[in-house]
Amino acid sequence: MFFFNRNTIQHPRENIPYEEQVRKLKEKIQNAEAIVLGAGSGLSTAAGLTYSGERFHKYFFDFAKKYPIQDIYSGGFFPFESPEGFWAWWSRHIYFNRYVDAPSDVYGNLKKIVEGKDYFVLTTNVDHQFQRAGFEKERLFYTQGDYGLFQSSRPTLAKTYDNQEIVEKMLEAQGFVRDNAGIFQLPEDKKLKMSIPTDLIPICPDDGLPMAMNLRVDENFVEDAGWKMAAKRYQDFLHSHKGKHVLYWELGVGMNTPVIIKFPFWRYTDENPNAYYACLNLGEAGCSREISDRSICLNADIGQVLRDLLKMDSV
Repeated sequence: MFFFNRNTIQHPRENIPYEEQVRKLKEKIQNAEAIVLGAGSGLSTAAGLTYSGERFHKYFFDFAKKYPIQDIYSGGFFPFESPEGFWAWWSRHIYFNRYVDAPSDVYGNLKKIVEGKDYFVLTTNVDHQFQRAGFEKERLFYTQGDYGLFQSSRPTLAKTYDNQEIVEKMLEAQGFVRDNAGIFQLPEDKKLKMSIPTDLIPICPDDGLPMAMNLRVDENFVEDAGWKMAAKRYQDFLHSHKGKHVLYWELGVGMNTPVIIKFPFWRYTDENPNAYYACLNLGEAGCSREISDRSICLNADIGQVLRDLLKMDSV
């Protein structure tokens, strides 16, 4: 039985040259009968979907000036004084993290690497970038929700609602303009409204209550029919490959919610002598002591590792 704490974390191969570690990872990818990808926020950060710095100040400069908000993540919890202001923030938050492609090639390169393999993705990310990059929907489980979905604020029905149309109307009302590709951009004068018209505030069509984001932040999170089907597909995938040569490959998963991906991956690897564990995480690569002899933990930039995997000759 595992008892998880930071003292159990090992850093196998940390003294082995980087190229040798990448080659070992490529070997495990090629020889695996199945790959289970576990993706955390570090993957989207590596793809350029950062929540602070330049992107934050580009799209939220006016909010940053008016309120004590320092990044996109913390802004999602700010107690705005009105629903009009709340949805002005959240429409930007949603659109520029869900309805635009990631700036870099990270997701596309990951797809190339697992192309043709029997894989499944478990992710705590809510930005939909796997599907935007062309990953098959039936091989994805967004366990923590989706920026692209609304739900009732006090749901009695396990139902969610697509939000792209209303979100885009909110952006237009604030002054954002579409470019030639149809993507919303800042207006040339950068003059934006920090509220939306009251009639754009989303109301649940089934119960008449205000809408909320379909994100796992409290006990009101809705696990709708699509969520439940994805959860079943994930469990079926794990069961169908039990005892086989499985690579549990973790990318950008930190210690905020380790019980969703990290700890289960460690346990699955420990229970299956044919399994192998890989962790890519700049600054936080490690594994449990029990599986250190069947693990590779690369303390490196995810984007660079993926590019190097694609460039590397077959082993």
